[in-house]
Amino acid sequence: MNITKIQLNRPIKYMKSQETLSFCDQTWKNSIIPELIEYIRIPNKSPAFDPDWQKHGYIDQVVERFVSWSQQQNIDGMTLEVVRLPERTPLIYIEVTGQSENSVLLYGHLDKQPEMTGWRDGLDPWQPVLEGDKLYGRGGADDGYALFASLLAIKALQKQNIPHARCVIIIEACEESGSYDLPFYIDHLSDRIGTPELIVCLDSGCGNYDQLWSTTSLRGLIGGTLKVAVLNEGIHSGDASGIVPSSFRIVRQLLDRLEDATTGQILDDAFYVDIPDKRIEQAQRAAAMMGDDVYKRFPMKNGMQPMNTDPVELILNRSWRPALSYIGVDGLPNIESAGNVLRPSTSIKLSMRLPPTCDAEHTSKKLEEILISDPPYGAQVSFTPDWAASGWMAPEVAPWLEQAMDEASNNYFNKPAVHMGEGWSIPFMGMLGEKFPEAQFLITGVLGPGSNAHGPNEFLHIPTAKKLTCCVAEVIAKHYLDVRG
Repeated sequence: MNITKIQLNRPIKYMKSQETLSFCDQTWKNSIIPELIEYIRIPNKSPAFDPDWQKHGYIDQVVERFVSWSQQQNIDGMTLEVVRLPERTPLIYIEVTGQSENSVLLYGHLDKQPEMTGWRDGLDPWQPVLEGDKLYGRGGADDGYALFASLLAIKALQKQNIPHARCVIIIEACEESGSYDLPFYIDHLSDRIGTPELIVCLDSGCGNYDQLWSTTSLRGLIGGTLKVAVLNEGIHSGDASGIVPSSFRIVRQLLDRLEDATTGQILDDAFYVDIPDKRIEQAQRAAAMMGDDVYKRFPMKNGMQPMNTDPVELILNRSWRPALSYIGVDGLPNIESAGNVLRPSTSIKLSMRLPPTCDAEHTSKKLEEILISDPPYGAQVSFTPDWAASGWMAPEVAPWLEQAMDEASNNYFNKPAVHMGEGWSIPFMGMLGEKFPEAQFLITGVLGPGSNAHGPNEFLHIPTAKKLTCCVAEVIAKHYLDVRG
């Protein structure tokens, strides 16, 4: 019989769950929440949204605060360095020695999405508001809390003298821009990072706030700007309409090549993959947990219906099928300034989510080919790609990790863990999956119903963040038992 399995079947008697929860609760209350409140006040937008980030200095302000807090924790064996490669966002690199040379890598980021409009009265992206169990403001949940939760999980283990492997913590400042700086840091630090057996990412989501959620896959992303030009300058619509085709109508025609406007289905098979049976089974279990909350958690207008009412199909739509979003437009004046003019051009920015195992580079070229070939009426049509990131699928979960996640979830949430694919992208995961193909992954987070990362009214659900911290501590402890054999 496998020795590790014998150990896993014995309860870890020295892991005192109630003591862990009490310690984490007090540290969150007295130290982490006040620090996150100050963090939210700083508009440290990601470089894609603040090209003058170096001049403004907001990212450096956050780095200084995070470093100061980390150094005050008195964690045994911890070393910390702010690594700065030329012309790149800084990266916080932390190592904590353990009772074995095996490694756990924990990841988070500190940069933020831009403000976004629509915050309700009394809320603001840069003004933290604590209402009951929720801390409102940009970046708390996505995912400024990650550094604090990672270090507190390790500190909780040390407080109870629970052994753990060497831990490496990486906090980047470019994730919301696609993590384009991160590969350079991973290469630069590769000798120091080593080869982790377990990778923990705290930048993902949860289907509810009632249990531990493990992300099994992430969608890829392609997109760019489609532009249709028909005139050198705008012309009175009474003069030109009926003679010169509308650029907007041509845009509609081109998009109809790509998407069924009635169903939202992407039409070309190049954007699809076969969904693994295991992921369908996990979607079914997640749907049983969430029920109609799969769609009711979104703030839809009264009378608005989802694209499907079957929770399983909606979960698969969100995690394993392509979907097109229209996220920006140029060439259309504000309604207040709109005159009777046939406009010279229309530009629309497209964002297409891809199945996790779909090749982004190939499909980006296919997208361009579909949109620009044989333009209607000979219009000037261009497509300018601006991102192409393949998705990621987790390797098969090792028995020790699956059991560890279930036990941790039951210990701190009183419910078992749930496994589900997520609809967004975390470029770092694909990068690490390629670099460390033998590693196990715990991808999780606090982005649950209503938390609304990237949108208005973002909030951090504090009780979930506390319990998640405890779960991470317990999984790290179980990892030590597994690698010890």
